[in-house]
Amino acid sequence: MQHYLIGLAGILLILGLAVLLSANRRAIRLRVVGAAFALQAAIAVIVLYMPAGRTALQWMAGGVANLLGYANAGTSFLFGQLAADPLGKNFAIQALPVIIFFAALVSILYHLGVMQQIVRWIGGAIEQVIGVSKVESLCAAANIFVGQSESPLVIRPYLAGLTPPQLFTVMTSGMAGVAGTILAAYASMGIRIDYLLAASFMSAPGGILMAKLMMPDMPAPEPELPLGTDTEEAELVLAEATHDEERPANIIMAAAQGAQTGVRLAVAVGAMVLAFVALVALANGLLAGLGNMVGVPGLSFERLLGFVFAPVMWLLNVPWREALVAGGLFGQKIVLNEFVSYISLGQQAANLSERTVAVVTFALCGFANFSSIAIQMAVTGSLAPNQRPVIAKLGIRALVAASLANLMSAALAGLLIG
Repeated sequence: MQHYLIGLAGILLILGLAVLLSANRRAIRLRVVGAAFALQAAIAVIVLYMPAGRTALQWMAGGVANLLGYANAGTSFLFGQLAADPLGKNFAIQALPVIIFFAALVSILYHLGVMQQIVRWIGGAIEQVIGVSKVESLCAAANIFVGQSESPLVIRPYLAGLTPPQLFTVMTSGMAGVAGTILAAYASMGIRIDYLLAASFMSAPGGILMAKLMMPDMPAPEPELPLGTDTEEAELVLAEATHDEERPANIIMAAAQGAQTGVRLAVAVGAMVLAFVALVALANGLLAGLGNMVGVPGLSFERLLGFVFAPVMWLLNVPWREALVAGGLFGQKIVLNEFVSYISLGQQAANLSERTVAVVTFALCGFANFSSIAIQMAVTGSLAPNQRPVIAKLGIRALVAASLANLMSAALAGLLIG
């Protein structure tokens, strides 16, 4: 009983904080936010609590695990015995090649039109259930499968005409979700696939929920297309929305282009992880020295962040004895990125309870970190230059909203797991 009360208090705290930070509380549409929360909670109950839903989620997780096995075939061919190390032991060899394989696979699925149909169907369902515009719902649905760098391409013709609240929803959805290719990389590091899949689907309504609480808007017509834009261009054509590369003529070319995109992404991820892990080590060295000077031995970057976020983690049903570690991981994710935090979680999971691992997995599953603001400035700003000042103004607010969306998913998971 106590764990339910704590979990409900955590959910109310997250909702209350979003309302407190709202730009216009009087404009909050209860029908929209209520439906968004209900959809996020319904997904959680179905896949984490109901036997049929858990079975379906395990089936999907098994499918992803099988795909990882096929990715390992390519990795083993290139690296031989090095690829046979225990899962998660060698990040560069085991996690980064998975990104390349999944990027090629997703490119093929877009070339065949499969992904477009899936995104259309999910986006249409979100539009009908929650009551947001088609542009917002399509972008939220796309973020389940692709990253914040690719999802704006889905609504590219409409970006310039979005109102600030609509653009805020697009930004929040991008930061609250994760790309399918990156999701597979997390799984290759030993993070539970079923939790990752559940968190990914919950992020779509969760992002809309927090966006509509923190920057609500009155019902508005669909954004108009710029003059001279063909209506056909406004269709969901993510597979065709390439700037530097020509549209693939066949499956082979689609796979090749996807692999090239995956290589660029893998190199960027590898460089980012290397730099941030090294910087954290440097910060820990400096803090340890400072701590010894002032009589606080064992001071570290993770410990400082843990003190800040430990109360939040406790309200998500993390035991207090583990809240400091969980809070440090979540703080690490916001300041650095989720890759660094998932690596740390994999190293400490054996010493944490099942519920704590589940809650932290959900809380970390999103792109909500400071570097994402720069990414959205670069990507969305290049597609709609007139929106750059708006993106810069809303960046921090979107980061907070996306973080709250991830915490809401974690709160629901903590309520239902264990």
